[in-house]
Amino acid sequence: MPLYTNPAEFVIQLVNTDFSQRADKSADFLTYLHNSWAESTHAAALSHATASHSASASPLPRHAAASANSVSITLTLIHRSFIKSHRDIVAYGIRIAMYMGLAILMGTVWLRLDATQSNMQNFTNAIFFGGAFMSFMAVAYIPSYIEDLLLFTQERANGLYGPTAFMIANFVIGLPYLALITILFSVISYWLGNFNPTAKAFWTWVLWLFLDLLAAESLVVLLASLIPIFVVALAATAFANGLWMCVNGFMVQPKTLNVFWRYVFHYIDYQAYVFRGMMVNEFGSRNYRCGEGCQCMYPSALQEQCMIEGKAVLAQYEYNTEHAGKYVGYMIIIILAYRLLGLLALYLRKH
Repeated sequence: MPLYTNPAEFVIQLVNTDFSQRADKSADFLTYLHNSWAESTHAAALSHATASHSASASPLPRHAAASANSVSITLTLIHRSFIKSHRDIVAYGIRIAMYMGLAILMGTVWLRLDATQSNMQNFTNAIFFGGAFMSFMAVAYIPSYIEDLLLFTQERANGLYGPTAFMIANFVIGLPYLALITILFSVISYWLGNFNPTAKAFWTWVLWLFLDLLAAESLVVLLASLIPIFVVALAATAFANGLWMCVNGFMVQPKTLNVFWRYVFHYIDYQAYVFRGMMVNEFGSRNYRCGEGCQCMYPSALQEQCMIEGKAVLAQYEYNTEHAGKYVGYMIIIILAYRLLGLLALYLRKH
């Protein structure tokens, strides 16, 4: 072994000829090592000791060993991913800083909005901005995922583990970080903007943003698995997010959206369900003061009290407050679909 060489790296390069530039020379030297070891007295003693131990030990059933092995591989990958993630500044550290900056921007632009009819459109704009740009900024995860994907490709070529364990570890390790980002973002932006001031409404907002980020990151995983080239994956993800913004129901209300875009893309747009859920969260149980002289923009049952029911705003979008749980279910289905399609892409990509 050369001087000042890491022993572990030296041994790995010695026994692994898959990535050697001189494969024939490496293979010959590895064969020489095998033969030298096989003819040594140490090898004979070790073989005798191993045979004696194996004879006295009761072997595990094959199915039990295989099951434990697959579980242990996944847990080991999760553990390694956790170590990497809290050291990786790009993957989550910079993203947390980016989202905090976005939260301060959003909270100070839409600062302390009063519950008046003049601010109803401002609340709607803020809801769209928060959901859409939180999703769009998930493109920052592309470099880190492609780095993990390249490592997975090498380790898969060595037969260490398959796409399923890699995808499960990637999904699990992202959950606590995305939850942390969501809560930090919401604590700043929600209360600065003076959205529906109840604990239930706040945690419902957090739930929708968490699902939004989870779907956005799953989309990144799918597209980067299909095209593991940074610039191409970035362009594809940006285009997809632009498409979802256009058809999510804010730019053009669902009832007036072009038939093609509505039935082909709107109903599979995760941003559409996030926007709908956050709109219901804000306007479904809150009332707003009318303008001077009781001039109310939307007719409602509270018009005689110079108030507007938030549900009158939801009626303009043809939203109701009865199916929030169903929309959460749709989000979970979309997230799982992205992950399963990403897993399929990894299985189809042998190299």
